[in-house]
Amino acid sequence: METVQLFAVEMDGIRPLPVADNVASFDQLYEGLDLGVYSALRTFEHNKFLYLEHHIERTRRSMALLGWTEVLDETRLRQGLHEACTQYPQPEARVRFDFLAAPPYHLGTDSRLLIGLMPFMPPPPELYERGVHVGFAPDLARANPLAKTADFAQKRQVYKANADVYEYLLLSPAGEILEGTSTNFYGVLDGVFHTAGTGVLAGITRKIILDLAAGLHIPVSLEPIHVAQIPQLSEAALSGSSRALLPVVQIGDQVVGNGRPGPICQKILAAYNQFVAQEIKTAI
Repeated sequence: METVQLFAVEMDGIRPLPVADNVASFDQLYEGLDLGVYSALRTFEHNKFLYLEHHIERTRRSMALLGWTEVLDETRLRQGLHEACTQYPQPEARVRFDFLAAPPYHLGTDSRLLIGLMPFMPPPPELYERGVHVGFAPDLARANPLAKTADFAQKRQVYKANADVYEYLLLSPAGEILEGTSTNFYGVLDGVFHTAGTGVLAGITRKIILDLAAGLHIPVSLEPIHVAQIPQLSEAALSGSSRALLPVVQIGDQVVGNGRPGPICQKILAAYNQFVAQEIKTAI
């Protein structure tokens, strides 16, 4: 069975759609479609999800922000996700569901609701042990930060991770660090855990991380870190559904803190892993 899969969520269930040869990313999988809004997440224990209801609600909000009046059928989506992930041949899957701007008739369906699956490989443990380096994407910006639109996923393709740079950060016109191309960003300044409160995508993992930090009595601020403050940071990190909380030890040419993952981010990551074990559940 193929490990890169695409399904249309139709009235009577999911229907497999053709997948081109050598597809290695969701961007390639959805190439040629009238892109709309989407959410991407991972499975746990093969067919379980973390905070799926929040991913669905954010998709609804994204549709509303675009002025769309169509209704996202949550029941059919949940059933489709459960069926697709349960039959998936790999231990875990990277999952993306899209509500397209127009039906993909050329694929033989009139459904605008699609589910894509690819093998999920978590970041290697050594990245959490030693941290990652990040750079900047100075000419990249979200037109509507609160709407998770698939066209932005296409635009960010020019910023590809490599052996030296794991992720790229978006900046405000004033030089504030907003987020990564596919992550949220955090910096620890004078013991306070900072992340941008506006002008960023409301990441689902970000919500969990901030709730956990508050529960651990770690001071939290929604004031973004300015690039001029990078030398004063003691820690930094990225979050995302496939990464949890990943420590950052260098931003551009500047080493963060002592160049090693710090205690605050490590404490939050441990709490996050405990939270996942307690909260994951199937789609139906």
